[in-house]
Order: sequence, then structure tokens, then C-alpha cells
Amino acid sequence: MLQVEALHKSYGNHVILEDITFTLEKGDIVGLVGENGAGKSTLLHILATLQKPSKGKLTLNGMTYHWKSLSHIRRQIGFVPQEIAIWDHLTVEENMVFFEKLSWKNKSKEELQNLCLDMKLNRWKEPVHTLSGGMKRKLNLAISLIHEPKLLLLDEPTVGIDLKSKQEIASYLKDLATKRGVAMIYISHDMNEIMNLCDQVFCIGDDSFYDRLLTQAGQEVIRL
Repeated sequence: MLQVEALHKSYGNHVILEDITFTLEKGDIVGLVGENGAGKSTLLHILATLQKPSKGKLTLNGMTYHWKSLSHIRRQIGFVPQEIAIWDHLTVEENMVFFEKLSWKNKSKEELQNLCLDMKLNRWKEPVHTLSGGMKRKLNLAISLIHEPKLLLLDEPTVGIDLKSKQEIASYLKDLATKRGVAMIYISHDMNEIMNLCDQVFCIGDDSFYDRLLTQAGQEVIRL
């Protein structure tokens, strides 16, 4: 589904990513761990077409990333940034309708509401500024799924929220992978969350801290 071959990213003499190669299959949930500054977010931004690599080849469902024309790739990708990117003064409904207008898929209000309800976001008529952090994170995720992406890229999507909301989001993501075959790359510093949710874990950067944690937990260490 997703093939990344010999990916490099540098700024002048400063190398961020070097010779990154991996494959992601339909329905895979892969964790991405490493110390701050290791290049995790940079890798996600490149996969999401928000940054251009210095070298390397990326292919999604047989389509190569052509950096002058990316609309065909972007239609298949959902990106959930660490920052909550929603309109605080609008209701949940108004946010979903607003972002549906920007989407490549036309959805009715009922379909948009059901998407929220599926992840236990049931505050349809309430302004976002009145919601808990967990509810805001769910809305952030729901918006990224309006156009039914095949690849979902999640950059610390549950940071700073309660355990119940974390578990509800994880349960929803597992269903999304199992029932719809959505592939995911998931960044988190919470190793319990990573190991409970992800099928495999990629380590990035020079620090071996996460390698040791995975080994102690009986998990395979896959170093990019």
C-alpha cells in the first residue's frame, strides 16, 4: 500500500532523515517512536505531502508522489496534527459542515454526525470552546476522516487528554483498521498506548531508549 524507499531529508548540512525505507500494508497500525528531534513529525509531514524530501521515492496504492502534482495522493491521506486545528467559536456541527465543504467527499449532515457518534463524540450542537480536551481531540480526528482516507497519519493525537477518551479513540482506530482497511502511522510518547494499539513499532533516531523499552516488553525492535 505505502512504500517508502531510501528517503532522505536535510536542511543544508543538517541531516534529519537518512535512508528511511519501509512498507505499510492495508490495515496496518504502526507506531513511530524516538526522542524529540529524531524526525518523527518531519517524516509524517513528508508522507502527508506537507514537506518535500531531499531524496527518495514514495508510492501510495501504486501512485508515486509527484511533487508538482499531488492532488491524487492527497485524496487518500488523512492527517491529524498534534495541534488541535478546529474553530473554537463554532459548534461541532458547524465545524464538521465547514470542513466537509473543503473535502473531496460530499457528506450529508447525518453522515457527519454519525462519524462523530461512532467515536462517542455526542456534543453535536455545542460550541467547541465548551468541550473537554478529549472531545476536541475526537473532533480533530473526525475532521481528518470526512473524505475517507486510505492512509491516516496521527501526530500525538491523544496528548493531554483523559484515559477514557484515549481508550475510546484507540478502540475506534482499531475498528477503522480492521473493518475498513485503513493503514495508520501513529506517533506517541506513551509507550503503553503504542504497544496496546499498534501492530508493530518503528524506532527512529540515535537514542536506544525506546529499543530497550520494546525489548523489555517482548516487542520486536524495527529500526528505520
